[in-house]
Amino acid sequence: MNVVTLIGNLATEIELKDVAPDKKVASFLLAVDRPGKDAGADFVNVSTWNRQAEVCDEYLSKGARVAVDGRLRSRSWEDADGKRRSAVEVVANSIQFLDTRKREESPFEAVAS
Repeated sequence: MNVVTLIGNLATEIELKDVAPDKKVASFLLAVDRPGKDAGADFVNVSTWNRQAEVCDEYLSKGARVAVDGRLRSRSWEDADGKRRSAVEVVANSIQFLDTRKREESPFEAVAS
């Protein structure tokens, strides 16, 4: 079973891209606090698609607190220098806004469509 639930703060602004007609992706870096003596945070790449991506771009900004439910996805590619690169990210099924920075009124949750 591939299930991830995280609560954290946006460490970057939302980056919204058009990838095809009527298809958008938003990505951001989520800072998730580590519990216990090992203070600090882990930084996790998160992506979300289509309407949920648009809502996140409209209502969220750096520092906003969110809860993310999704799945892990790993990918690899060859960069321009011919080096093999890889990344792991969370693909969000739903993002719950725990607070916002862009607008005072916002939806409570952006759900994948």
